[in-house]
Amino acid sequence: MTANSLTVTDNRTGKVYELPIELGAIRATDLRKIKASADDFGLMSYDPAFMNTAACRSAITFIDGDRGILRYRGYPIEALAERSTFLETAYLLLYGELPTGERLDDWVYQ
Repeated sequence: MTANSLTVTDNRTGKVYELPIELGAIRATDLRKIKASADDFGLMSYDPAFMNTAACRSAITFIDGDRGILRYRGYPIEALAERSTFLETAYLLLYGELPTGERLDDWVYQ
């Protein structure tokens, strides 16, 4: 048993399953390991309105709609809108950091 895992006991069968936790989440496909019988498809999750479902992991964008948070590469969208141009923000999205003035000029005129 690892510290970054979830242990699930299936009360139907008595079997114990260990599901890895990565970045505070388990993969829904890992639930398919949990079966009542050998020919069972496996357990699935149901999340109406996708209120607790992440569609993907992203190093580019973080969204928390309930708290009104939107970040690009760690920068709050409000700060980018106030202090950065469209091209600076495009550079940030592509390369992971805001450009220096010289880098931006080189990039724009390539």
